[in-house]
Order: sequence, then structure tokens, then C-alpha cells
Amino acid sequence: MSGRGRLTLGAYAATLMAAGALLPLVNPSTWIFTAAFLLALQSGVGALTRRVPLARPLTVAAQLVVTLLALTLVFAREEALLGVLPGPQAFERFAALFQAGAGDVGTYAPPAPDTDGIRLMVVSGVLLIGLLVDTVAVTFRSAAPAGLPLLALYSVAAGLSEGGASWIWFLLAASGYLLLLLAESRDRLSQWGRVFGGAARAGGPGTPGGSGGGGGGGKALAAVRTGRRIGVLAMGVALAVPAVLPTLSGGLFGAPGEGPGDRGKGGTISAVNPLVSLQDNLRQPEDREVLRYRTNATDTSGMYLRLVALDQFDGTSWKSSVRPIQDVPERLPRPAGLSDQVRTIEVTGNFVASPTYEQKWLPMPFPADRVEIGGRWRYEPTGRMLVGDDGQNTKGARYTVTSLDVRPTAQQLAAAPPAPEALRTEYTKVPDSLPLDVRATALQVTKGARNDYERAVKLQDWFTTDGGFRYDVEVESGTGVQAISRFLERREGFCVHFSFSMAAMARSLGIPARVAVGFMPGSRQSDGTMSVGIRDAHAWPELYFEGAGWTRFEPTPSRGSTPEYTREQSPSGTPSESAQPSTSASATPSAAPRTSESCPAQMRRQGECGQDEPAGADASDGGGTDLLTVALVALGVAVVLLLPLSPFLYRSRVRARRLGSPGRTAEDGVARTLEAWQEINDTAWDHGVVPDESMTPRRTAARIVRLGSLEGEPASAVHRVARAVEQVLYAPQPRPGTGLVDEVALVRSGFAAVASRRVRLRALLAPRSTVRVIWRASSWWSATTTAWGARRDTLTARVTARFQRPSRHEG
Repeated sequence: MSGRGRLTLGAYAATLMAAGALLPLVNPSTWIFTAAFLLALQSGVGALTRRVPLARPLTVAAQLVVTLLALTLVFAREEALLGVLPGPQAFERFAALFQAGAGDVGTYAPPAPDTDGIRLMVVSGVLLIGLLVDTVAVTFRSAAPAGLPLLALYSVAAGLSEGGASWIWFLLAASGYLLLLLAESRDRLSQWGRVFGGAARAGGPGTPGGSGGGGGGGKALAAVRTGRRIGVLAMGVALAVPAVLPTLSGGLFGAPGEGPGDRGKGGTISAVNPLVSLQDNLRQPEDREVLRYRTNATDTSGMYLRLVALDQFDGTSWKSSVRPIQDVPERLPRPAGLSDQVRTIEVTGNFVASPTYEQKWLPMPFPADRVEIGGRWRYEPTGRMLVGDDGQNTKGARYTVTSLDVRPTAQQLAAAPPAPEALRTEYTKVPDSLPLDVRATALQVTKGARNDYERAVKLQDWFTTDGGFRYDVEVESGTGVQAISRFLERREGFCVHFSFSMAAMARSLGIPARVAVGFMPGSRQSDGTMSVGIRDAHAWPELYFEGAGWTRFEPTPSRGSTPEYTREQSPSGTPSESAQPSTSASATPSAAPRTSESCPAQMRRQGECGQDEPAGADASDGGGTDLLTVALVALGVAVVLLLPLSPFLYRSRVRARRLGSPGRTAEDGVARTLEAWQEINDTAWDHGVVPDESMTPRRTAARIVRLGSLEGEPASAVHRVARAVEQVLYAPQPRPGTGLVDEVALVRSGFAAVASRRVRLRALLAPRSTVRVIWRASSWWSATTTAWGARRDTLTARVTARFQRPSRHEG
């Protein structure tokens, strides 16, 4: 294999091994096969174009074009022309996927689901790094700087990984880089030959008494072995230093005890934190509908739609535990801790998610009893949540949920027995770094309370009314212990601060608590459906009481609704009751959600536009596609596709002009003879015979025939055209040549017959004679600047002479 071939394989392997650091970030990791195939295609195009050979910029351009076509085929085939040529709709698809991928990256914690947007971002990122590595290491033959894009790829993966990337991925990426350096070193050593031919050790290989071959082999092999040892030593140092330096303990190896969690039967659910984007959702200048539903519930004020429960608090953030998942059962198990003595009402709702709303978790009332939905959904029993598997999300989902409206009384909650010991131990954990003022404040606020229920109500009332807190979504969120302490001091924040703080304070008092994330019930529409907008996103605490199970509280002022069981009330009805859903409430919701576009943005923000239209209706404004945008995109696509072919197109045009229709005058015949001679010289140049302007036509013809290895009729044609040139240049009566088009065709066929395939392709796609364009532009620029300089000097001289002319009165 040639040196460039080894370098190409080394660059491919190095990029793919560095991309391994991205594998833990996306689940499942099948994207790596797509990236590997497209990267091989990109590297193969580079190898072929370098073998032609093409100019270096043309090689990179060809790889870019093929990469774009391949990405179009994989990700935007339905929107592309002929399934592969990217048009305006394909670029719109790419933009939409990148936007969706950016939203997914901000929404999901690693490992994120393998959505189309994330897959496009990861695959295109690997291809971009691969192109940079191949260009630097192979096209420009400088492997050492190629480590920078590889380092960037690994650094991004390490930065996005929780607790840092595993040392295995660093070892893999470093090995790929060393492999690339080794391939380049071997290529360079092979070019030196036996330059290391100095004296070897006595008796060793390469010495007169040794068994080796030449004298240089020993030292050459020794140099390679030394390079390998240095590389292994450097990798060892890089892996060992973080282990012994405390400041780097959270780097390559991650914090102790961190990991993906034990995998239970049926798979696991990974730690995903939707609160990453909660504040951004609340800050949206325009509300957009994400969900619409119809329910038989007479009172929807407490029908919060829950996505996920965050039950781990490590001092820096609240997270969802990594737990086993299973197939969705036909009927979900009875909620943990819920007693038959507590009154429940069965409620049914039919839900339609917006096509623009993509979420891994399924929004449902809590606790759900039955869920009817198609697709790849799994069930997590502890949190009673449904999570998408294998890329499944809520986009455009239609589903029916039967849930329980749990209505405990204040007396039942106050008389609740202690929670089971295992549950209490898990859900009352607080980090050692929790500031003392958090528990001290909790004790002060709940002073005089006789049980956990009264303590919980006092905490809720303190946040909503008594404590002087102010709701402000512009406050920086923060989810750690210092953020809680700062929030209690400044007393301003939004639902994240209120829910986290109340849950942490409840745990410090020994009350099992966790944080739920989802949506408030939404607003009722004129057609009887409920519309949930992006600004209905919310977080609230859930506290556990034996007999009632996990119970919602609402500490955020001016948001949501305060649960009835936390207000003064009288006992109601029988202790246990199950209402059947109304048959009239099971109607299918109206069209899928969308945002109204008929009202100006300012009026929409002020709430003067009424209710939004049902989502899913026609969102077109009737204006159609912007023709200027289409024209610009089409022009850009044409430029990208035609740029690599521009030398071929230019050379074809020049040849057609030179050999065009004959002129009518003698002067036209002379010019045509000279043009044919110029075409023969450029054809020879394209095939490797560099022109020499100092020679006569006769000597030039002999040189072309000799260096071009022409024989027979092609060689005779060169001499005939040369004699015709001498006739028009030196004869007293110039006589233009005849049959010039046929003579040039003979010469071209002669070069094509003796040249190799690589030379023929080079002459066709990247002809050397096109450099005349640059020469012509340089000559034009030089002539232009010279002419302007002469005119400037003349004008300056005239002005100077005018002002220096003596006056008539001087004398």
C-alpha cells in the first residue's frame, strides 16, 4: 500500500476512534454505523481525487460535495431532487433538524435519545472533523496538527458527559492519533530509504557479524520502536496524572461512584432532566400550544400533567434515578401507599400532542391507571412514568389516559402513619453540603406544627403568602444547595426555586419528598377542549403520606392551584368512592394543536387576542415561499455542484472557441492557425509537457513529440501544424493552414492513447493550462494599475503646473 493510502486509513481510523467518546451521549448508539459508512465514503473520494491527482483545493471541494450529497440521501431524501440533489426543501429540512437537535441537546441529559436532530448533529460533526483530519494529515501531509480537531471532538464529548468521559474513550482516541502519527512516520522513513545506515552494535542486525540485512535497518527499526515507546509513555502519563491530582479527579475518570446504574430486567431509564429547558420555555415571548386534550373531569384545576419525577438530590441538582423499565401493562399497578379509605374519582382524558412538541416523557395526569397509546413506549413503575424507547417521542402523539383524582381529607393526611422505612430512607436524603440555614428556616417556619401534614402546609403557605416571596422568571435558576440558600435570602424566583426549596426543606424535616416536572392543566377553549401552552411548563413538590401516596403541593405564588386538601375544609362524603367516566367526555379532541398567527405578537403577549386556534390547522399565511430565498438557495446549490467542474467547463469552452467556425478573411485564417497551435501546446501541457516559450515552432513540435511519446499520425500532425505556423509568421505571403480541426483531434487522440488513466483524468478534470486564467487576470490587473498610475501622474503634473504658473503682475 502507498504512503498516502496508509495515511488515509490512519486518518479514518483516528477520527472514528475519537468519535467513540460520543457513544455514551446518545442511546442507542446505532448512529456510529451511519457515521462510519459516510466517513469511509468521504475518505474514499479524497483518496481517488488525490490519485488523479487534483489540486488540493479541488480535492477538499470534491469531498465536501460528496459529503453534502450523502447527508442529503440519508437525512433529507424525500425533500431532495432525485433523492440526492439538495434543493430548497432539503436545506429547509436540514435547518429544521438542526433546530430540533439543538432543542433536544438542551432538553435531555446524557444519554439523550437518538432523535433525527441529534443524529444529524452527531453524524455531521464527525464528518466535519473527519474532513479536517483528512485534509491536514493526508492532503497537506501534516499529521501532527491533525490532532487539534481530534482533541476538539474528544473535548466536546468529555464536556457533555456527566462527570467527564471515561478513560477508555480517551485511550481509544489517543491510540487513533498515535496510529495516524505512526502511518505518517512510516511514510517519511520510507522516503529516506537507508539514511539510518550508521554503525550498529556489534553482533546485532546490520553489522558484519550480525544476521541482519542492510546496515540501516537496525537503526530505522530502533527509531520506530523509540517513537512507539514515547507514545505509550505519554498516554500513560495522561491517564495517571488525573488519578493522583485531586483537582483533576472529576476529569477522565469521573467522580467516584458515578456510572450508568445497574441494568434491571427489561432495560433501564437514564437520568434525564427536563428542567434544563424549563426556564427557557417560561421566558418565551409568545406562547405556543404543545398539547390539547378533552376530559370528563368537572374540575380541571388540579389536573397537572406530569412528565417525570426528580428524586435524587446530590447538592448540585435534582435528578431522576436510573431505574429499570418494562413494557406498558394493560392496567397500571395501584399507586404505592394509596389506601381504599381515601376517596378517588376515575377520570378519562384524550390527548393530542403538537407536531412541534418532541419530548421523551409522556405528559399524563398523576396517578395514571390505564394508558392507551401506540409506538415504542416503556413504563417505569417507581415514578409511574412512560418514557419513549428507541427514539420514540411525543411528536404528534394521540393517546388516552385513565387516571385517579385522589382526594384525601386534611384529617386523613394529618393522621397518616409513618412511611415505610425503606421509602423514608431514600426520599429524605439531603447532601452534607446543604447549608444549615435551610433546615433552620424549615424548623422556624413549621414551629408549632403537630405532624408532617401541618409542617407541609406551613411550608406551602410560607412560600405562597406569608414569606413575602415574589415570582420572577428572569432570576437565574440554579439547582444546587447554594441556589436554595440564595433563594431563601433574596425571596424571588420561579417554580424551580419554590419546588426545589420546599422539597429540600421537607426532607430536612424527615418528610419524604421529590420534585415533579410537567405542565399545569392549561386553559379551557370554546369547543370544550383544554389547551396547554409552552408557558404552562411547571415544577412542583410531591410529598409522601401513607394512605394517600405521593401528594401534590403548590408553593409557587400566582401559579397553578392550591390543592383543596391543604385548605380549611369539612369532611366530605364517603371515604372511598370511584366515579365512572362520563361517556360524553370520551370524544376525540379537535385538530392537532398549533399557535394562532392572526394576531400581532405585541397583542398576543398582552392577552388581547383571545384563545389560540386548534393546533394542527393550516399554518400557511398564503404568502407562499419567498422567491428570492429560493433563487439564492438554488444559486448556492449550483455553485457548490459546479465548482469542482469549473476547470473542465472552462477548458472545453476555450477549445470550442479556438476550433470554431473559420473566418472569411486572410487575417482570420492566420489567427485560426495560431489558435490551433496554442491548443496543441495546451493539450500537451495538460498531459504533463510544460511549454517553453523560448523555442521556435519547429523545435517546440519536436519537444512535444519526444516528451509526449507521440508516434505515427499524431506526431506528423504536430509537425504539420508547426510548419503552418512558421508559414504565417515568417513567409512574405502568409498562407493559413488547412484541416486544423482534424490535426488537433489527431494530437489529442495521440496523447489519450499513450497517457495513463490518472493522467487522462487529470487532463480532463483539472487541466494545468487553466492557470492561464490567473496569468490573464494578473496581467489585466497590472495593466490597469499601470494605466491608472500614469493618469494620476499626468493629472498631478497638470495641477502642479497650473499652480506654479507665474502671475502677469510678477516681474
